[in-house]
Amino acid sequence: MRGQGQVRIIGIDPGLRRTGWGVIESDGVRLAYVASGCITSTADEDLAYRLRELFEGLTSVIAAWGAAEAAVEETFVNDNARATLKLGQARGMALLAPAMRGLRIAEYSPNLIKKSVVGAGHAEKQQVQAMIGFLLPKARFESADEADALAIAICHASHRGAAALARRVSEGAAE
Repeated sequence: MRGQGQVRIIGIDPGLRRTGWGVIESDGVRLAYVASGCITSTADEDLAYRLRELFEGLTSVIAAWGAAEAAVEETFVNDNARATLKLGQARGMALLAPAMRGLRIAEYSPNLIKKSVVGAGHAEKQQVQAMIGFLLPKARFESADEADALAIAICHASHRGAAALARRVSEGAAE
């Protein structure tokens, strides 16, 4: 059972083939692993149906684990425009699923995620996974997609207080 001040966060690492997800709890100081996994889409299915699989999978995960906030990795643009576009569409499902459940959603760049977890924006995947093991000793992940999703959730846990303060300041300035 969650204590007062604890928030359950889902980190989402979007991908058309595999979308990683990781759920943690944070009380502002301590982090606790809750669950993680990977949603896969059927490779030989049409794009629209693959996107539906991702959306429905994420919607189920969010409902099952009771996440209150979501964090999604921003898309990096690569040389293959077609691949970038497909990733963007998968990312759209990763944003829509928590939005449809009313969760507060934050987005983070890959470099900020690595810097938040490891202390270096260009850290290797092995370094990120080692730090996840240190920060969430009970975490058990079977894929890099799950590990990345947990890193995204950890990043959000460390930045959510600053984001909330910025929102309050901007809302006060708007009055």
